[in-house]
Amino acid sequence: MTHQFVQEQIKDLIYLRDDVKVKLADFKKDPEGIFNSSKMNTTYRILSLYFKGKLPSKIISAMNMTLNRAYSTDRSSYWKGEKSLRNYRKDMPIPFGGDQLKLGNDEKGRDFRFTLFKIPFRTYLGKDRSDKRILLQRCLVGQIKICTSSIKMVKGKIFLLLALELPKKQHDLKEHIIAEASLSVEHPITVSIDRDNFQIGNKEEFLYRRLAIQAARHRIQKAVAFNRGGHGRRKKLKSLEHFTEREKRYVDSKLHLYSRRLIDVCVNSGAGTLLLVNQSNKEEAAKEDRFLLRNWGYYGLIEKIRYKANMAGINVIVE
Repeated sequence: MTHQFVQEQIKDLIYLRDDVKVKLADFKKDPEGIFNSSKMNTTYRILSLYFKGKLPSKIISAMNMTLNRAYSTDRSSYWKGEKSLRNYRKDMPIPFGGDQLKLGNDEKGRDFRFTLFKIPFRTYLGKDRSDKRILLQRCLVGQIKICTSSIKMVKGKIFLLLALELPKKQHDLKEHIIAEASLSVEHPITVSIDRDNFQIGNKEEFLYRRLAIQAARHRIQKAVAFNRGGHGRRKKLKSLEHFTEREKRYVDSKLHLYSRRLIDVCVNSGAGTLLLVNQSNKEEAAKEDRFLLRNWGYYGLIEKIRYKANMAGINVIVE
């Protein structure tokens, strides 16, 4: 990521000689280019320098593609000062190409097995009640394409972070039918379509449970000093971390539910355009209110709305 950033700064280094500040291109294709390969290949060569012979070349290639894509996505935010350059920890997910994963059924037909770089793996879905099993079955028969994915190792466990290319669902939507949605803490989502009004969720439903989890965490935080140590800091803070993760999972689950219901309302009404009314002003006001800033995440809800709307073919406009 640092190399990507520095390459684009070369043109602004006015203290260099003029013959140095030339195009970021392959000199074989462009006489003014300063690279001896393509721009994307420059970072691949850096990764190969450090990891060739230690990692399969397919992982290096997937890592390079991931880094280039991430930099291109955030590039404009760097110039505006909205984001800082990404950095990565040693436990970052290990990317690989979707064509490297060979999926199959296990002997009992309950879980799945696959081979990745000649290493055999077996999935464990446990008592999974979501659609993961159905999605993996559709991948197995070729209905869904597996894209560049990754694996991550956390506390001795290996997690498969699978990226799938889901086909967009075809709905009979009309762009001139506009659904106007308002996000607030009183009612997470209020949507109006023509003369119909819908309210999705309410303050008591969302905040009551979240504040209860926070109160339980606060009580444990005060009592943690009196916990038996024995095995150090991790043992003392185990219950505290449990409630921290519990709050995150609760909020994420609720935001998924609210965004799903909003898109269902739009699809049932045939609305092809979703307008989030007066959202910019609300976000600015929320920055001044500590309670809203702590307990209500506009950004997370909007991101989930965008994703589900894109899958349904609905155009989202943030006002």
